[in-house]
This record gives sequence, structure tokens and C-alpha cells, in this order.
Amino acid sequence: MKHLLNITDLDTDEIHQVLELAQRQPSSLGCPLRSSEGTPIGAALIFEKPSNRTRHSMEIAVVQLGGHPIYTRGEEVGLDTREPVEDVARIMSGYHGLIAARVFKHGIVERLARASSVPVINMLSDFSHPLQGLADALTMVQEFGSLGGKTVAYVGDYNNVARSLGEICVILGAHYRLACPEGYDASSDELQRISSLGSGSIEQSSRPQEIVTGAHAVHTDTWVSMGQEAEKAQRLEIFGAFSVTAQMMALTASHSIFMHCLPAYRGYEVTAEVIDGSASRVIQQGHNRLHASRGVIAHMLGVKR
Repeated sequence: MKHLLNITDLDTDEIHQVLELAQRQPSSLGCPLRSSEGTPIGAALIFEKPSNRTRHSMEIAVVQLGGHPIYTRGEEVGLDTREPVEDVARIMSGYHGLIAARVFKHGIVERLARASSVPVINMLSDFSHPLQGLADALTMVQEFGSLGGKTVAYVGDYNNVARSLGEICVILGAHYRLACPEGYDASSDELQRISSLGSGSIEQSSRPQEIVTGAHAVHTDTWVSMGQEAEKAQRLEIFGAFSVTAQMMALTASHSIFMHCLPAYRGYEVTAEVIDGSASRVIQQGHNRLHASRGVIAHMLGVKR
């Protein structure tokens, strides 16, 4: 049985399978979340952290594959407060064909997976965001045909989004460049780990203009993620030079694209001119969250490309 907690839970061929399944019409995937009697199979969607794109994309993906999504807020479940994570996983495994969780701590999804008898999908944790990484890769594949040999820049905080993006870029043969302030960057061990994942490469600098020069795609994310509100003033000061501007995009390759996982804060990590301009692919990227989620679920439940 397969779980998706990190991008690295998929090998290169499996990533290609997910991306191919994501681009197929839902009707061609059958109904892997429908029983032999024709009744929908449940999918438990646990949200410790609220979300717009994640909830809508996952619920629709489950329905498109014949299932019945059940949305549950974190306080309703009470992971490790009302009852142990392991008890929740074992009980929900008896009700559902799939468990997906969006949590604060990565250890929660790891424990869900160890105790569950059905596939578990990480919809976001403090360590990784594999569904976003797959949607990002899908967007770039749609744009460039493949990621092999492309240069992908990420400007900002080395967070869960940056980690999953880097993993999938290196696995698929892209050159991944990070521009992060000191103290908010990837460790040397982390750079070495990601470098070992595939035929691509990874490099890091605290100079964003250097990193985006010649890039085919430029990514960024909010400087203040959910749960970091107390650090806002400090972060805004530290990240001030890391805003993606039109001047920065002018250094990139011709026909380059801009990407952001959203929500975006115009005037901070990106200017309105860039995110609302012709190079922006953020809406396509957001729509691809649905297709990537559907591809992941189909793959986890045994649908072949």
C-alpha cells in the first residue's frame, strides 16, 4: 500500500504516472472510489489548518473518482487531544478508502500512515507540501513540455513549498536555484540530500538577482505563513530585498513564467505588476491543484496510465 507524505515517496516513473493521470479526463479514470455495488467509498479529509484550494480541489477530485468526501475540522477530530492519532487512523480506515490530512506537524501524517490500513495523503505539513509540488510540476510541464534541463528559481523562505518543489525539480532533471536570506535558507545537509535525488541540480544564494538570471520559471511564497504571525514585522524587514519585481523578472530567460502557490500578498513577496502580468501562471497553477490531486488519488488506488 502506498502513502504520499513527501514527494520522495514517489520514484521518477511514479511522478510521470501521476502527471499523466492528472492530464486525463476524469471519465477515463473509472471510479476507483466506488464499490462493486456502485456505492461511493468515503474519503476522510482532516484539516487542522484551513484552506481554500486544498479543500475544494480534494473534495472535487474525490467526487470525480466516484467517492464521497467528508470534511472534518481539526478540533472535531482532536488529534492527540481528544484521542491518539493511531486510534483515529484505525477507525477511519474502517470507514473510508482514503485518508488525507492537512496538519501543523509532519509527525502527525507519519503516524496516521503507520496506523492506517488505507492510503494516506499529506495535504500539507510543516515539512512538505507534495500536492503543491506536483501541481507546480504539472504547470511547468504544460508550459515547457518537460522539466529536464530547465532552470527553476525560488525566491523567499525555504519552507515546505520550497522543499517539495526542489525535490520534484531535481528528480525530473531541472536545475533548482534558491534565493533565501541567511537564517531562512536550506542547510548544507538539505542541499546535499536534494541533490542526490535525481539528475537535476540545486544551488543556493542570498542574492536573488543572481539566482533568477536566466531562469525559465520563478516561484515565490508568502513571507509569513500560517502560525508565524508573531514574526511578521521581523520577517517583512528581513525579506524586503526578496520581492519578485518586474526588474527581477527582466533578468530571466525569454518567455519565462512566474508562479505562486497562493494566497499572495501583493507589494510584499511579489508586485502586482508581476503576479497580474502576462508571465503569471498562478491561476493555471491553482487549477492544477485539482488535476494533481485527482492524479495522485487515482495512482494511489491503482489506476494505470
